[in-house]
Amino acid sequence: AVLKASIAVLVSGGGTNLQALLDAQACGVLKSGVIRLVIADKPGIGAIARAQAAGVTCAVIPRREEGFEARVLEALEQHHIDMAVLAGFLGILSGEAIRQFGKPILNVHPSLIPAFCGKGFYGLKVHQAALDYGVKVTGATVHYVNEVPDGGEILLQRAVDVLPGDTPEALQRRVMEQAEWILLPQAAELVAAQIVREKENTL
Repeated sequence: AVLKASIAVLVSGGGTNLQALLDAQACGVLKSGVIRLVIADKPGIGAIARAQAAGVTCAVIPRREEGFEARVLEALEQHHIDMAVLAGFLGILSGEAIRQFGKPILNVHPSLIPAFCGKGFYGLKVHQAALDYGVKVTGATVHYVNEVPDGGEILLQRAVDVLPGDTPEALQRRVMEQAEWILLPQAAELVAAQIVREKENTL
């Protein structure tokens, strides 16, 4: 059997970044890892249907409920997850939970960090800030998650042009299509390949 890294994807919304990962797995861009688990932090979101359509186990663990982090950690352990990917996940994991998991966690952020990032910068707010500031280039960043929001080591970045007349919605769409959906699978593959190499070395 070919060794693969087991991946969990954490989601809060429509699941377009999850879909990009599932598609990458199907077409072989993501080949060193396999998505074993999707964790949705609220019921009824589009990402759940995408997980189901792809035949991936989906755990719905509402963020508002008590013991959220403990339940997430339990699910990750139960499915022997080697790495977690935050794909449009709006929760912020505590430093304690990150340390307890003790394995790589990736996040995709819709700007070129350190611009327009940190607490309060999520979703359309990021793109509104870029437009308000008047930058000509924005993009997306995939980084490791540590206890500082958007503060972990940067893995990959990709620039996207801001066009005259852009609305936050138009810019969000372009950043997704031209950066997020390309970068996240590439970064997941880089980290998964590294995990597989480490596993092989310990065999």
